[in-house]
Amino acid sequence: MTLAADTRAPAPAPAPRKRGGGTMARSRRREAIALVMPSLIPILVLSVAPLVMGLALAFTDARLVRDPDYDFTGIDNFTKLAGNAFFWDSLRIGLIWTVGVTLLQLAASMGLALLLNSGLKLQGLTRVLALIPWAMPPVVVAIMWQMIYSANGGPLNAFLGSVGLPADTNWLGDFSTALPAVIVVGVWVGMPQTTVTLLAGLQQIPQDLHEAAAVDGAGAWRRFTAVTWPSLRPIVTSITSLNFIWNFNSFSLVYVLTEGGPGGKTMVPVLFIYLEAFKNRNIGYAAAMGLVLVIIVVLLLAVYLRSQFRDDRAGQGR
Repeated sequence: MTLAADTRAPAPAPAPRKRGGGTMARSRRREAIALVMPSLIPILVLSVAPLVMGLALAFTDARLVRDPDYDFTGIDNFTKLAGNAFFWDSLRIGLIWTVGVTLLQLAASMGLALLLNSGLKLQGLTRVLALIPWAMPPVVVAIMWQMIYSANGGPLNAFLGSVGLPADTNWLGDFSTALPAVIVVGVWVGMPQTTVTLLAGLQQIPQDLHEAAAVDGAGAWRRFTAVTWPSLRPIVTSITSLNFIWNFNSFSLVYVLTEGGPGGKTMVPVLFIYLEAFKNRNIGYAAAMGLVLVIIVVLLLAVYLRSQFRDDRAGQGR
């Protein structure tokens, strides 16, 4: 009996492993880790470790004493916090402060960036002057503005008196003016970095787009809404998100200006938590406040970013 010949092609031999390539890949990974570690270690030590420690302390009755001895209390701190009207009032004040400063910073910085991008004379000097608030420490800024707002011969009251307006307003000590006065300082301090970011974005917009819009008869406002703003949308989303975080976590400026007064009218949440931790010495309770604050900020940013990205996708679909 004759066997039928097997017509199937023989299986290809396995390709030899490139040992040199694997060794080179591992070497590159080790080099990348070595380059990242110098920047990663400070982040782990100064950011991640305190965050984990604070998360753990939030579920204890820890106090700031010489010989700390604390116990696990579960969610007792959060239950107590739910009924703390002063904390929630500070959160309301913090949101007013943060939203007000962030929006006014964006509006003022956009106007200044457009001015600096318009080719005015002495542009270099103007840009340097615009960066002065950024170069000054927050404590120095706060002391300077305390002098400006001074009810006894401060420059602001002196100017108002010279034009026939009331010249005895206690800007930082009056219930109705303290928070707006502090917001103005926050806007002045935060304008430089926002202006620089927007100015960089403006300089990346092709001039041909503005010229084409002008040829079509678009005025200055129409060119801004149709050309400038859509081009800056990604930058505006990024810088307003960062500003929101920075402003919500603002501490030194408000602390030096008013220490939360008068009557708690400028008591932002971070200042409230600081006083609870280092004045009342309730570290565990303050850590619980901080955890709640982080969750609230993350949720607010998630809602904002989601709405912005939805608008961007809708604009691209049209």
